[in-house]
Amino acid sequence: MTGRTRLGLLCGFCIGAGVAVQARVNGALGVRLQDGIAAATVSFGTGLLLLVIAFALSGRLRAGLGAVRRALGDGTLHRWQLLGGLFGAFFVACQGLTVAAIGVTAFTVAVVAGQLSSSLVVDRLGLAPSGSTPITALRVGGAALAVGAVFLAVAGRAGAAPGALALPESLSAVPSALLIALPALAGIGLAWQQAVNGRVGAVGGSFSAALVNFAVGLVALVSIEAALLTSSGGLGEFPAEPWLYLGGAIGVTFIALAALTVRWIGVLLLGLTSVAGQLATAIALDLLIPTGPALSPWSVLGCLLTFVAVALAAKQRPGTTSTSADSRSGDR
Repeated sequence: MTGRTRLGLLCGFCIGAGVAVQARVNGALGVRLQDGIAAATVSFGTGLLLLVIAFALSGRLRAGLGAVRRALGDGTLHRWQLLGGLFGAFFVACQGLTVAAIGVTAFTVAVVAGQLSSSLVVDRLGLAPSGSTPITALRVGGAALAVGAVFLAVAGRAGAAPGALALPESLSAVPSALLIALPALAGIGLAWQQAVNGRVGAVGGSFSAALVNFAVGLVALVSIEAALLTSSGGLGEFPAEPWLYLGGAIGVTFIALAALTVRWIGVLLLGLTSVAGQLATAIALDLLIPTGPALSPWSVLGCLLTFVAVALAAKQRPGTTSTSADSRSGDR
């Protein structure tokens, strides 16, 4: 295992930690606004605002965005590779629309199963800048173990997530088994999001990838929220506490870091390490700032098993190392 791979695994863990903290912040905001998708829209909006300010002040960042435009012009980068933010918006919408019906456990397991199975395919096809990585028994075993570990970690913590929407009447008659397909599709989309954001980052830098991701995602979320507000009673009062609006800044950090890290370790290992980081940080937050059910021993066991899954999937036999010119390029 190279030094860059070890650094990538550490970064993946930090990305997962950021996701967990952001989920706690956005969840609290969603409760205050009585609308989880509105909270995500605020998060994307503040994140995009911070990025626009940063790009306005930095010629280096603007040069990276110019490189993205040139790559689109000469065909190095395709327009569909700019749509990573749509998958993030779809994930948030699925969370708001299905958690109330199928529960946190089923939602989380479906997302992780979709994400990790899709990661195997995305890595095999070489869609991320890390290049093509064969599907091996160790990688499949690591992904399967992680799904089981997540099930253990979230079992017994059922119920609606903070800020989740009530199930719309149009979905109330849909069987839960079919509703589970939505978060599974969202998980599949997350793997593709990491791959295409990595491609944009390889051309214009990780912050260019974050800017494109937030801009596209915000447009999608505003459209979804506008449709929801036409049939709801409106939002709750916007809170005055500044910390409830930090989700966007946290999101900018881990989206940009993910666009860089995926070049080093690929989509599957990024997904596995981020899941491990997310579970470990969630446990720490439950211990330090409890807001829900008491911490279960199964959650701790599930978290530990995700680290075993990472170690398993990170073992590559001779001849299976992924190669890509993009993976050897530095960040702009």
